[in-house]
Amino acid sequence: MLIIISPAKSLDFSIQINHTKNSIPVFLKEAAILIQELRNFKQEELSSLMGISAKLAELNFERFIKWHTPFNPENAKPALFVFKGDVYKGIDVDSLNNEQIEFANTHLRILSGLYGILSPIDLIQEYRLEMGTKLANKHGKNLYEFWNNKITNEINKAIKQSSGEKVLINLASNEYFKSIKSKNIDYEIITPIFKDYKNGKYKIISFYAKKARGLMSRFIFQNNINKVEDLKAFNLENYRFNPELSKNKEWVFTR
Repeated sequence: MLIIISPAKSLDFSIQINHTKNSIPVFLKEAAILIQELRNFKQEELSSLMGISAKLAELNFERFIKWHTPFNPENAKPALFVFKGDVYKGIDVDSLNNEQIEFANTHLRILSGLYGILSPIDLIQEYRLEMGTKLANKHGKNLYEFWNNKITNEINKAIKQSSGEKVLINLASNEYFKSIKSKNIDYEIITPIFKDYKNGKYKIISFYAKKARGLMSRFIFQNNINKVEDLKAFNLENYRFNPELSKNKEWVFTR
């Protein structure tokens, strides 16, 4: 079983991390190629390319300049620990013990515009590059064309090597899931959907849905879940599996 989630725009590299194990992103060389492309942009051009404010453009201009290899624990930190945002609030990595983090490292992958795909303890340096960014490169006009089949092939490899049922649990946003060529995934794909009851009907509320994706990830790590059917027992923060609203490969959880 393999879970995929999106990264977060916000990062915190000031935190102290006690977990000592780490690894290097499988596509670090590809990330270096993208960094070189991004260094060709002036600050105001980055603002336009990435759809961000001048202040954020300045911050990321400096990040791209400072980014360098080789990665080590002195200049980089493990991805799962430094990403912040609604999904990662749900995961609450600080509440996980070492055994649960090891389980996460086997069963979780984080999709990334810059790094392609990350294991939880892969070292990263500060960046911001959303998958939907239309960054022209030698492989095409955007990041989807840059990554092409690389992410898909790596996911197939990770599922094959993982324990438990051979299935992909899609907890990523649509923007990041589009980086995967789903028709080329060799295994079943299950997409959990989270809805809240509001104004007389169930609907997806972005803030809650993002956090719920993290909560489900945490539920899997804490309970060593290897069978997809066991996901239907997910009940954190009052969510429950709703068979009436669910389809074959889209499982709806409501509260």
